Amino acid sequence: MTDKQQEMIEYTTQDIIAYIMEDNGSTIDEAMDLFYGSKTFDQLTDVETGLYLQGSAYVYEMFKMGQ
Repeated sequence: MTDKQQEMIEYTTQDIIAYIMEDNGSTIDEAMDLFYGSKTFDQLTDVETGLYLQGSAYVYEMFKMGQ
């Protein structure tokens, strides 16, 4: 994984955690547990899927559908 790919994954992850907190009223720890334990996070961090190239809103919608 390149530094740029890692950076994009980190930014998307931060956005999604913020979305979870806003939508669910979750604490940061709860939101992190939800996202880091999800299939969507596994796909996001697998650069071969290319999911890290998608926008945060798109990835969040995938996360919500997979819950």
